[in-house]
Amino acid sequence: MSHPACQPLSFWRRGQPVTLPAVPTDRTLLQVLREDLHCTGTKEGCGEGDCGACTVVLGEAVEGRLRLKAVNACIKTAHSVQGQAVFTVEDLAGDGGALHPVQEALVQCHASQCGFCTPGFVMSLYALYENTGGGQGVDRATAQAALSGNLCRCTGYRPILDAAERMGALPCPPELRLDEAAVLRGLRTLGPAPEGGYQRPATLEALLRARAARPQAQVIAGTTDVGLWITKQHKTYTELLDVTGAAELRRVETYPHHIAIGAGVSLTDAYAALVAERPQLGTFAHRFAGLPVRNAGTLGGNVANGSPIGDSMPLLIALGASVVLMRWDAKRRAIAHRELQLEDLYSGYRQNVMRPDELLCWVKVPRPTAGEFLRAEKISKRFEDDISAVCLAVRLHIDGGVVREASIGAGGVAATPVRARQTEAALRGQPWNADTVMAAAAVLRAEFQPISDMRASADYRRAVLGNLLRRLWHDQQGLAALRLDAPDLEALA
Repeated sequence: MSHPACQPLSFWRRGQPVTLPAVPTDRTLLQVLREDLHCTGTKEGCGEGDCGACTVVLGEAVEGRLRLKAVNACIKTAHSVQGQAVFTVEDLAGDGGALHPVQEALVQCHASQCGFCTPGFVMSLYALYENTGGGQGVDRATAQAALSGNLCRCTGYRPILDAAERMGALPCPPELRLDEAAVLRGLRTLGPAPEGGYQRPATLEALLRARAARPQAQVIAGTTDVGLWITKQHKTYTELLDVTGAAELRRVETYPHHIAIGAGVSLTDAYAALVAERPQLGTFAHRFAGLPVRNAGTLGGNVANGSPIGDSMPLLIALGASVVLMRWDAKRRAIAHRELQLEDLYSGYRQNVMRPDELLCWVKVPRPTAGEFLRAEKISKRFEDDISAVCLAVRLHIDGGVVREASIGAGGVAATPVRARQTEAALRGQPWNADTVMAAAAVLRAEFQPISDMRASADYRRAVLGNLLRRLWHDQQGLAALRLDAPDLEALA
């Protein structure tokens, strides 16, 4: 068995640089904090980014400002925080015992029971506090969104939400106020990741050159999947190639007919761009995992990973998205690229058609057109912070009472994310009425042969597929329907 290489790691913490001389390539940030730095306030609960007990806050310089985001330390590779600021629960208490407003609010609202999950809640609320100018304007809905990745096993959510609303009204001790300018100055003293088993090239060309030279390296972005392979499957990696350092791939670019989302753009920012174009996707975007996972993971990584239960792909397939694959052409000494429809990327379960030296660099999403009707639905055991049992996205153009165009993406029903071509054909050119929808729902149920697993049985998945299409019809007709995100209690009375 190969052993991970070691290389230096530097980040900013508590007003000074922290430098560790030899950190294994695949060591997690949680391991570094707890075992190397003995910062045991950050807890390990699930080891898979699901419970939030390990939540820490990262600070990165973005366009001259300090951008803070909560992430899961348990599945975050340590070297991915090279050159960033790391805040843990230990950083929020003053030397004399003074408490940060987040902590004081939790105390006043009696918002801790067993306490194991509390450090994670504290750090998620700390990111919210700083990102809202000291907790100003935080209401219950805002707090719930910020805490979507934190689970309380003692069911203490009400007092925690009370504390989130109260923290903005409490004074912050001077020694605990975040000095953004000082942190930015500190970050400038830290260099880029040194050459070694972990590489995070700063430009697209350098990234593609590195891929050509190291086709065997494990490509990573937010490590929300690779981190699981490390913690749960006990895999080791001697070489990791991080795409998130390439400046060109950290952007969302807008063109007349499409937006282009770089492979280094976080899921948080990618879905914000999608929701800005199509506001009806707001609830669906919020239900993609919890906020710390969305802050760390990237849309490009989710697509390249190709999980059949990944939420992004059915939506993107319905939207007609394409992917741009790039590689370094040594003979031409230039970047070569090709583009294909997203559904054509996959060749089997977690397999794709990319060459060993290619990287998925852009996801191109067509912009909405007049008359577009779009719905994306996710069925899972938990409403938030859970993986789909079934995901269905439908985009229609209806003109004169006839379906002129239909595009449907589905997840959880095959070995790959798939396009429901037979169902599209059953809708296209037909009158938009209940009979057409019932017939198309029958086609959709028969189009795929899903498996039974821990999330759902095959029969359940088939039934849900058809029912989701019928619910879309009710939504489009403006009929009241039971929805967990916005239940109509009067209609149920």
